[in-house]
Amino acid sequence: MSTQRRPRATVLPTRFNKTSRLLERQIQNIEAELENNVKKLKKNPSEFFKKILGFEPYKYQKELIELFEKNQFLAARWCRQSGKSWTISALLLNYALNHEDCYIAVVGPSWRQTKLNIKRIGYFLRKLPNKEEIQTQRTKINFKNGSTIEAFPNNPDTIRGPTLNVVWWDETNFTANDVELYDSILFTLGTTDGKLICTSTPWNTDSLFWKMCNHKAFSDFARHHVSWEQAQEPNGPLRKGILEKIKHQFGEDQMRWRREMEAEWTEDEDTWLPMSLIAGCIGTKKTCGEDLQPWDTTKGYSGELFAGLDLAQTRDYCVLAVSERINDKLFLRHLKVFQQPTKYATVIGYLKALQDRWEGFQKIRVDNTREGPSVISDMEEAGINNAEGVIFNTSRKSEMASLLKERMMSQRFFYPFLTWEKPYRGDICNEMNIERYELRQDGIICFNHPFGSHDDVWWAIALCVYATIEMKKLELEAFAFG
Repeated sequence: MSTQRRPRATVLPTRFNKTSRLLERQIQNIEAELENNVKKLKKNPSEFFKKILGFEPYKYQKELIELFEKNQFLAARWCRQSGKSWTISALLLNYALNHEDCYIAVVGPSWRQTKLNIKRIGYFLRKLPNKEEIQTQRTKINFKNGSTIEAFPNNPDTIRGPTLNVVWWDETNFTANDVELYDSILFTLGTTDGKLICTSTPWNTDSLFWKMCNHKAFSDFARHHVSWEQAQEPNGPLRKGILEKIKHQFGEDQMRWRREMEAEWTEDEDTWLPMSLIAGCIGTKKTCGEDLQPWDTTKGYSGELFAGLDLAQTRDYCVLAVSERINDKLFLRHLKVFQQPTKYATVIGYLKALQDRWEGFQKIRVDNTREGPSVISDMEEAGINNAEGVIFNTSRKSEMASLLKERMMSQRFFYPFLTWEKPYRGDICNEMNIERYELRQDGIICFNHPFGSHDDVWWAIALCVYATIEMKKLELEAFAFG
């Protein structure tokens, strides 16, 4: 029995073309209306943020906008999680759209940090009409009106070259060679009478940012301070639950809470590593010859590598630090904070993969105070070479801490300006500032950290530096025979 196929439904070309033209006109009308809105609203940053970029600025953010418009120099001292980078990114985008042929620079402690801010600005670009006319790269954004926003490394020689209209100096208080960088910025802004906005949470008081916010010699700086109290909901983005998590993370480290959440300076008091020393060891082109970036763990590298592994499972964190020695200087290349709870099999597997990919380690120093020799045996069975256990007694901790401090004071140990969000929100500077010390009557130095905080990153880095020298034979023999 034969079957007949039904004829397929067809769309008449005239009807299709008519519908297509109608949709195209609607799209053009929408884009024209949006572009018209941008033109009208870009003169009012607050309305531009609200109706184009999609967020309504809080009162303290509006205050910053007004200060930026009315002043040449501005120092903004804001607490963490208050929307500092978010606000400045939107503000610079608005400025670039309003001013033809302007050159805006973004600088900070490291090039990695400034490129992240370019990425934030790029997020807002997606909300603009005709965004295809804006050329976006990893370090630079070029606008149709001839304006440019570009990320620069922390190098006074580089920033001195171009003629700039606006400079955003992020995390000013954490920037090494801050005075020299500031001189270069003033030099490049001199011919344009341009603007400088410096933003940071407080760190050390013997710094340029402290002077910008406090010293009478910098009275030409407008100053803006935002603490957690001003930034909590409904007047800011800080929710009660987030504040509780931050308090829990900081534990009894009141100095860190005061710096990061109250945006106030604190004294070093009994911390082992002074804040100015920590900031001075951030690796930049000027401090160590290169703008240090963490190594990509998916890529292969080779060099004279040393590792420190601080082991933990539940209460604390397991942390791995890897450094490279070049001409008697150490450069931190990798830092890994493992998620809790930690399985040692996962850590050993991770370390083995890095060993194979990076052509081995000269020495791996492991804190095996709790686990004993078995963890070293497990590493050897997994094919990990040159692992050596360290028992954390008072004298050994003092030796490691003293070596770390000596290497930093002699400018022989540098690290990138690292920040991370998982497994907890942290950064390299605060981690290096966590360890406290006490000198006993018998002359022995004891180390501790505030209750509720973690010093695992600190000791992993100390172990990593300690791996570059020979451990005393006496302890090696005691360790071998239990």
